[in-house]
Amino acid sequence: MNNNTGIVSSINGPVVQGLNMGSFKVNEMVMVGDRKLIGEVVSLNEDKATIQVYEETEGLKAGEKILSTGSPLSVTLGPGMIGNIFDGIQRPLTVIQDMSRDFIPEGIGLITFSEDRLWDVNISVKAGDMLNEGDVYATIQETEGILHKLIVPYNVRGVVKETKDSGKYTLNDTIVLLEKENETIKLSLCTKWPVRKPRPIKSRLPIYKPLITGQRVIDSFYPIAKGGTVALPGGFGTGKTVTQHQLAKWCDADIIVYIGCGERGNEMTDVLEEFPKLIDPRSNRPLMERTILIANTSNMPVAAREASIYTGITMAEYFRDMGYDVAIMADSTSRWAEALREISGRLEQMPAEEGYPAYLPSRLAQFYERAGCVNTLSNEEATVTIIGAVSPAGGDFSEPVTENTKRFVSAFLALDKKLAYARHYPAINYLTSYSGYVNMLKEWYEENVAQDMMTLRNKMIVLFQEEEKLNEIVQLVGEDVLPNDQALILETARIIKKGFLQQNAMHPEDTYVVLNKQYLMLKTIDTFYEEALKCIKIGIPISVIRKESVIQDILKIKYEIPNDKPEALYELMDRITDTYLSLRMKYE
Repeated sequence: MNNNTGIVSSINGPVVQGLNMGSFKVNEMVMVGDRKLIGEVVSLNEDKATIQVYEETEGLKAGEKILSTGSPLSVTLGPGMIGNIFDGIQRPLTVIQDMSRDFIPEGIGLITFSEDRLWDVNISVKAGDMLNEGDVYATIQETEGILHKLIVPYNVRGVVKETKDSGKYTLNDTIVLLEKENETIKLSLCTKWPVRKPRPIKSRLPIYKPLITGQRVIDSFYPIAKGGTVALPGGFGTGKTVTQHQLAKWCDADIIVYIGCGERGNEMTDVLEEFPKLIDPRSNRPLMERTILIANTSNMPVAAREASIYTGITMAEYFRDMGYDVAIMADSTSRWAEALREISGRLEQMPAEEGYPAYLPSRLAQFYERAGCVNTLSNEEATVTIIGAVSPAGGDFSEPVTENTKRFVSAFLALDKKLAYARHYPAINYLTSYSGYVNMLKEWYEENVAQDMMTLRNKMIVLFQEEEKLNEIVQLVGEDVLPNDQALILETARIIKKGFLQQNAMHPEDTYVVLNKQYLMLKTIDTFYEEALKCIKIGIPISVIRKESVIQDILKIKYEIPNDKPEALYELMDRITDTYLSLRMKYE
């Protein structure tokens, strides 16, 4: 028998045991059985191997052959990924739908996207040029906003021996020949990369700029940095998916990679149907022109769910290497961890806390550490930002996935069940959430928004903390017994929550808010607090202060003042100052 042919000896769901596997390698991709199901070798013991299969193994029999491919599980990287929808191992779902309308058929292999499509290629090198890793040898205008740069792969260098003329070529056409020590290297429109291996960079850079999302509670209170890592934990119904949709629609990343990892089929259907209709606010073009979707629903093979995270991050790194800022949404990493747990159970590995494998923390760390602000091989500054939703059972943040994720991320946007049930969206808890990027981004906010932006933010958070303490007293004895200055803290906190933190994703003015308007909204609320405090200091009761109509005007800011006319808030601040000045004059 061929050394590179194994034999199926036992089958346990997606886990297959093989014999005669001595010449195979760990992490090598293999074809299992007569239907050539895609699998990956996860462990070897002499000539016995354990394989996880990325497709349904129903009907597979002992004695069928296992064929070697000679390479690790890899994805094809090239033009055609933008605007496409893939499964967990990068097979285009639109192509699969033509083969089978309802379900993914087994044994279709690793289909490559847009293999026959002709791309308009502009070749930028000529014979005799010396090319090193990271050099651009051709470009393709993939969409109106994305210039796809074809880059010399890692560890490849040589002199250009021959090039084709600029023109139309397919994905696998050779367009440049490199010569290196009598070896000829072919460069085409695509390259392959193993998903579990991070793509190389020149160096990591300090984080210094925010990912602008247009969501006030995030941008003003708990900012996300470009190149940062964010956890978005929340129980059932707290709005994780909607929040991630908002971030995908509105954040100022150049490219979005959205991974639906083990989500419900109907949620993923909403994404697949809604995203192609959305218009990108930055370019007025379809949002899909800068988006890649990976759909791996909860009823798809569990091993492919485990791989989908790596598929997505590898695609993100590929576009980062071209100099783009990429944001990756993983919804949800808990479902991914459940896939790890199921596979490790079938592999008979020793379980750790709550049945998760002992290597859960290291796998989470490996994933989140692939984010960052970097200097690429092409000498460009670029970022990958990871926003991972976590779905703790029963909303218990002390369970292993949430606890371990917390160790490896720098921003923690905790979604709160009480806020969600009170119809306060986004339901990000303003006391238990935190962002480790506040100090890193302080200088950027001072230069680009306002000198006192972070001071104002800190002042509002202190008000919330004071309100939390006062609420405990109110629950015991009622609000009427509080001194006027403490009652004012409660009133101001109510205004911040209702007028600033609550945001309506369905309202055209409120769904996205520019930073300048966010700052002026906070400044308006601060003006109210300071002017009302002056009134209280001369003995004016809080009940009189509450009667003034300017409070309602503050609450209406988010709907009535457009993003392009934030200067109208200066008039409101003047009106607040005049209102409470005249009130003080009456009492004096």
